[in-house]
Amino acid sequence: MRGHEATTTAHPGDATPERPPYSGQGRPPVSAYPQPHTTLRALALAAGQTATRTVTWRQGSKATKHNPRAEMRSQFLALRVRPANRHIRRAADGSLPECRLLVEWPPDSAEPTDYWLSTLPTDTPLRELVQIAKIRWRVEHDYRELKDGLGLDHFEGRNYLGWHRHVTLASLAQAFCTLLRLDPKAPAPA
Repeated sequence: MRGHEATTTAHPGDATPERPPYSGQGRPPVSAYPQPHTTLRALALAAGQTATRTVTWRQGSKATKHNPRAEMRSQFLALRVRPANRHIRRAADGSLPECRLLVEWPPDSAEPTDYWLSTLPTDTPLRELVQIAKIRWRVEHDYRELKDGLGLDHFEGRNYLGWHRHVTLASLAQAFCTLLRLDPKAPAPA
C-alpha cells in the first residue's frame, strides 16, 4: 500500500476498455478506455463525503476533553479504481489492473487529505486497510529507536562484513525490545 498525490490519474473500477472496429488497413487498433482518465481527487469528490465511514485505527497518547480515550480516528472512503499510468502493464484484453483507493476525508475538511492505492484482496475490511496505511508512524518510531537508542548509526567501520554484523546486532536488539514491549508479564521499566 502506497500513499499517492491527489493528482494521480485513474479510471473508475467499473470502466472497461473498448476495441474500435478494424478497417482492414494498417495496424489493428488496440483496446482503449472510452472515457479519459481522471484524478484520484476527482474520483473521491464524485463519491462524496456522505459515503465515508469513521474508522479508529489505534490508541493515541494525548487525551482531550472531546476525546478522553485518545483514539486516533477519521473518516475514510474505499473505492475500486484502475490506475491509469502508461507504464502499468495491461491485461490481454487491454484492461488496467484493478485496485482499491483508500481516501482519508476528515470531517472538518472540505475535501480529502490523503490517498493510498492498495492491491490487498477486495474482502480486506476497511479498518484493516486504514491500519496498514497509518502504520507509517510505527515504522518511523521503530527506526528512530534503532538509530538513536540502539546505535544503528554509530558504525564507523570500513568493510561490509563489519557493517553487516553491526546492522544484524542492532536489528536483534530491536526485536528483543519489541518482544519486551509486547510481553504483558514483563515488569515495567524503572
